[in-house]
Amino acid sequence: MADRSAPSCHLRLEWVYGYRGHQCRNNLYYTAAKEIVYFVAGVGVVYSPREHRQKFYLGHQDDIISLALHPERVLVATGQVGKEPYICVWDSYTVQTVSVLKDVHTHGIACLAFDLDGQRLVSVGLDSKNTVCVWDWRKGKLLSMAPGHTDRIFDISWDLYQPNKLVSCGVKHIKFWSLCGNSLTPKRGVFGKTGDLQTILCLACARDEVTYSGALNGDIYVWKGINLVRTIQGAHAAGIFSMNACEEGFATGGRDGCVRLWDLNFKPITVIDLRETDQGYKGLSVRSVCWRGDHILVGTQDSEIFEIVVHERNKPFLIMQGHCEGELWALAVHPTKPLAMTGSDDRSVRIWSLIDHALIARCNMEEPIRCAAVSTDGIHLALGMKDGSFTVLRVRDMTEVVHIKDRKEAIHELKYSPDGNFLAVGSNDSSVDIYGVVQRYKKVGECIGSLSFITHMDWSSDSKYIQTNDGNGKRLFYRMPNGKEVTNKEELKGVQWASWTCVSGVEVNGIWPKYSDINDINSVDANFIGQVMVTADDYGIVKLFRYPCLRKGAKFKKYLGHSAHVTNVRWSHDHQWVVSIGGADHSVFQWKFVPDRKLKDSLHIAPQESLVDSNSDESDSDQSDVPELDSEIEQETQITYRRQVYKEDLPQLKEQCKEKRKSAASKRRERAPGNSIRLHFVHGYRGYDCRSNLFYTQTGEIVYHVAAVGVVYNRQQNTQRFYLGHDDDILCLAIHPLKDYVATGQVGRDSSIHIWDTETIKPLSVLKGYHQYGVCAVDFSADGKRLASVGIDDNHTIVLWDWKKGEKLSAVRGSKDKIFVVKINPYMPEKLITVGIKHLKFWRRAGGGLIGRKGCIGAMGRADTMMCAVYGWTEEMAFSGTSTGDVCIWRDVFLIKTVKAHDGPVFSMHALEKGFVTGGKDGVVALWDDTFERCLKTYAIKRAALAPGSKGLLLEDNPSIRAISLGHGHILVGTKNGEILEVDKSGPVTLLVQGHMEGEVWGLATHPHLPICATVSDDKTLRIWDLSPSHCMLAVRKLKKGGRCCCFSPDGKALAVGLNDGSFLIVNADTLEDLVSFQHRKDIISEIRFSPGAGKYLAVASCDNFVDIYNVMSSKRVGICKGASSYITHLDWDVRGKLLQVNTGAKEQLFFEAPRGKKQTIPTLEVEKIGWASWTSVLGSCCEGIWPIIGEVTDVTASCLTSDSKVLATGDDFGFVKLFRYPAKGKFGKFKRYVAHSTHVTNVRWTYDDSLLVTVGGADTSLMLWTYEVEGHRDSRQCDSEESDLDSEEDGGYDSDVTRENEINYTIKALSTNIRPMFGIKPHLQQKEPTLDERPPVSRALPQPEKLQTNNVGKKKRPIEDLILELVFGYRGKDCRNNVHYLNDGADVIYHTASIGILYNVATGSQSFYQEHNDDILCLTVNQHPKFTNIVATGQLQLLLFMCGMQ
Repeated sequence: MADRSAPSCHLRLEWVYGYRGHQCRNNLYYTAAKEIVYFVAGVGVVYSPREHRQKFYLGHQDDIISLALHPERVLVATGQVGKEPYICVWDSYTVQTVSVLKDVHTHGIACLAFDLDGQRLVSVGLDSKNTVCVWDWRKGKLLSMAPGHTDRIFDISWDLYQPNKLVSCGVKHIKFWSLCGNSLTPKRGVFGKTGDLQTILCLACARDEVTYSGALNGDIYVWKGINLVRTIQGAHAAGIFSMNACEEGFATGGRDGCVRLWDLNFKPITVIDLRETDQGYKGLSVRSVCWRGDHILVGTQDSEIFEIVVHERNKPFLIMQGHCEGELWALAVHPTKPLAMTGSDDRSVRIWSLIDHALIARCNMEEPIRCAAVSTDGIHLALGMKDGSFTVLRVRDMTEVVHIKDRKEAIHELKYSPDGNFLAVGSNDSSVDIYGVVQRYKKVGECIGSLSFITHMDWSSDSKYIQTNDGNGKRLFYRMPNGKEVTNKEELKGVQWASWTCVSGVEVNGIWPKYSDINDINSVDANFIGQVMVTADDYGIVKLFRYPCLRKGAKFKKYLGHSAHVTNVRWSHDHQWVVSIGGADHSVFQWKFVPDRKLKDSLHIAPQESLVDSNSDESDSDQSDVPELDSEIEQETQITYRRQVYKEDLPQLKEQCKEKRKSAASKRRERAPGNSIRLHFVHGYRGYDCRSNLFYTQTGEIVYHVAAVGVVYNRQQNTQRFYLGHDDDILCLAIHPLKDYVATGQVGRDSSIHIWDTETIKPLSVLKGYHQYGVCAVDFSADGKRLASVGIDDNHTIVLWDWKKGEKLSAVRGSKDKIFVVKINPYMPEKLITVGIKHLKFWRRAGGGLIGRKGCIGAMGRADTMMCAVYGWTEEMAFSGTSTGDVCIWRDVFLIKTVKAHDGPVFSMHALEKGFVTGGKDGVVALWDDTFERCLKTYAIKRAALAPGSKGLLLEDNPSIRAISLGHGHILVGTKNGEILEVDKSGPVTLLVQGHMEGEVWGLATHPHLPICATVSDDKTLRIWDLSPSHCMLAVRKLKKGGRCCCFSPDGKALAVGLNDGSFLIVNADTLEDLVSFQHRKDIISEIRFSPGAGKYLAVASCDNFVDIYNVMSSKRVGICKGASSYITHLDWDVRGKLLQVNTGAKEQLFFEAPRGKKQTIPTLEVEKIGWASWTSVLGSCCEGIWPIIGEVTDVTASCLTSDSKVLATGDDFGFVKLFRYPAKGKFGKFKRYVAHSTHVTNVRWTYDDSLLVTVGGADTSLMLWTYEVEGHRDSRQCDSEESDLDSEEDGGYDSDVTRENEINYTIKALSTNIRPMFGIKPHLQQKEPTLDERPPVSRALPQPEKLQTNNVGKKKRPIEDLILELVFGYRGKDCRNNVHYLNDGADVIYHTASIGILYNVATGSQSFYQEHNDDILCLTVNQHPKFTNIVATGQLQLLLFMCGMQ
């Protein structure tokens, strides 16, 4: 059975044994429903003592280490470790996520706390600065962040009696924070003489600025404000790990195993010593306490949870136990009873009842335990130890039967034979020893074939063979009981195995990903009856595969919960449960096995939603049962949008060329040309890799995009208006529900989304900072306030925006594969849907994150690639179009039905008031009723249906449809071939816009005396375009190969076309029929030119470094120009038709005599005197200035000179069209530059009368027409940039004062001042002198005089009280401006100098000061709004800048 699909049965987490007491504190609470919430490994657990039931929160993907309870005691916040850790706020009742807070912390989240009304959450990171963050957790928004401390912070709490105050404590410090605006400001607690400076482990806030804290030595420190006022000595005998405040008072728990209760004034009420109780033991250490009414919860270091009823305090009730710290590796299941045995490095062996979910026996051994096995009759339990010995116990009473030590290294695996006679013991000494059970475990054989440590073994059913796996991944077989190795595979042909726990072997090939280190799967166990097996790996994942599993990279279902490596996994004896154990999290998970027949009944149960798919059918290889991808989609997924260089890189690249700039700046350079161009019309529509990007606006115009241009097309007047705010390919477009605003997303290193108005063509908002490489899908919410976008980074990040504010609301990684569409639910803007390659997910917003659930396919079908999606007539109905032509109908997350809609992929879908319209690869538009029961009408897009008013010709019947939109009585259709069509409801089709199809466009030629041009492209078409106001395509011809160049003959009757296979054609310019064709070359024909005058000769340049010259009349080759060392890029004839100028890829400028092709050397001065029939060359002294400073990175690909030889237009690899004065002598000429094309402008040509410039854009497939505007005619407009690559130094520079101020460098100055330290607390804010042990070891200040360091507490008189600032002379005017203002109707003047804000009273001449800044103030402004009188803002100098507001 070589089925690689995932099994249809699944596992459900039923119970978790354990509690995380080690390295965590304050992580155990009562919820409002009197349930108990805590965590273990990566799972949040809600335990109901009444029903003895657990619920699980599975939203984390790594160890949880912190937990906080909301004041209403229903919501819980948990924080995890990891490279990009996040915080989840979840509901303890439904165990669903409410909010996700992410993208700020690194390493992990050490502490969490809610404020009094539960609106804000504070978190502390595990990074080197122990960053403190305050969140508006419902919105997922960071309100403030500040570095916490240089050392670990152990606890943080809001002061519940004063708003905006927090206290944090940790290694040798306590800090009192105030939150003001978005800045968190700390003040260190002053220990003084009252108590020793020491580590504070926990704290609780009380009334009147009193804070109680527990210290490492067992004392309680009491703080008032920031001063230590008293200590309660010996509250505990050792460190106080936990402190919990409740209505009655405070509970503390310490390392001494005691819990103490205190009243509200911290007077002792009672003490409970858990070590002395029935369940107690020596070394018990309390990590967490929670006091509610007469119940107290206690969590211990050794993973136990006790519940104490106050009036029976000597009888604590043990409600949870687990293994203590140390790796957990040993697991065995009882052969006949529902029991599991585990043994760990904590030296204990424990027996768990899988039915009662409880620990029923434990026994402590001498050595750490590494493996376990139960004999077939269930009487003996064998334990392999880390020191190489093994012990056998009686299961009944845990008494020792025998203890044997034959090996020096750890025993990693042992197993009893099925007949119960032998015990095989595998050790890290690379050998397996066989012992006879009946002979009191006498050694009867040994197997010594392995070269590495033994990892797994299995017995055959007849007890005659064993198979072993070792650390090298070798699988070996031995005869029993003597242990002789079996090398003859024939002998093993019919062997049945009693169990299968080996990780190598043909039966389990499929559990290995295609590329994997052999040791990352720790354990396997097969269920022969159910034909499934479970595996446990180093990534904390339990997986379910089919068994046998023969082909590598099989599909599986995966289950998360364990955080680090899962060390062992076993089926229970009756296959009802799977038990898995975690190494570092030392927890035991019990999973219920749900066979497939039960699955059908449980279909109505919604899947547990989680941030990570915990029930995914993903694996690392292609699914075997998914149809081949449609060729078009396949093509599309292979398009890469990465660029070597992005436009954003230009400033840096120019920076790197500073030397060149300096040398050039000294030379006088030509001005930019006075004339300019303006974008007039664009032929093209981006359909080949985009969808649903075509809409009617409010006014009935049509909006779409091509290259880097947003186009608004008026179909009545056949005119276009352009949004030119983008600077690279636009990949997606969405329209606002009111049809007046449009959002477009582009390619870029930090790609942006622009929201702009289709009437005024002005941008309303630009969103940046979250998408790398590009944005491939956008959608507005129904109320128009939100925008969802998807990036083309590796994770296809999904972001939800409040676009007017430019604020990111939520973000999440979408999928590894491409996502095509995002849609926001019109009824609930918190929900969205994304579809893509093998991907359909329903998302809901949770704070700063989004939580996804895969669509549940059930038995209906298979996971398919989805190409489009829309929401239906209610909030839970959704519809998606698949790559196989079906429409899937979804209710909530369940697939309820599929309808066959098209042959081939359904690319576009649009919801109407009643019904839907779909379009597919089959070129059919279908109208449906509102339930997709009936197809009401279909329209086939055919040439025969083209209406007379069309602006072009359909290239083929039934083109693939990529976008559909309805309005104004028509259906608007965009095709993959770059056509936009309008379909009348009665059937005729009007073609409105057209461009080339996918493939680069290079060939461009303008007619010698008509407003016509020809283009030829890699899409294998030759097209003729009308450049007059009718703007349409006049003719098209399909070619056998793509082409890169074309040229009209001087009389305009013939057209020569060079093709990519080395051949070229001459065709009739009107009918495009062949006149003649030749093939002498194998490589691409790169340029082709008729000689001027009668057009007697034709020069044909190719990429194999030659130019052939043909006599057009006799159709013969008459000359070959040799001598170029690289491919030919440009050709020009002189006026007489006797000389050819050639440019090559190696940047050579060569000259050849025609028609023989003899190479000529012509001095530069002579070249300038020659009259050229055309100038398209990019080399030579006349156009030296067109090469940019960063000429190594980008090439100038094309140029063309106006017929009056005054203006040279160029196109380059950056997508810029530039105009230079001709001749452009001297380096780095000034120019005007225009952006509309995205990457390469491959060719530029002036029309015969210079009225238009025509440009083609390579891969963006567009043909753009620019009107040429002579100087004086022009009004100022956007995109006319008078730029050059150099700045204004040589244009007269600055005034000397401005220059001086421009060159002030503040950073150096601030850092080189060693007169005063740049940190610490200002004298007027300090409460007292710091004591010696608290002073930072190194200070940049001068040493203080000795006598200042004595502490004067308790003396009547203090020699130096304090210095009070009285008067400041000076005002900062040298480098600041607008920094003096009147306040209070002219009674006061405010200004600044040094680090002080000064309020000067004009009448009295007195000054008052704002002294919160700690470095020079550089700017000041006063709020002019009547609501905010006397509010001043000042900004200072610092490495990390901050601003202050003052009153």
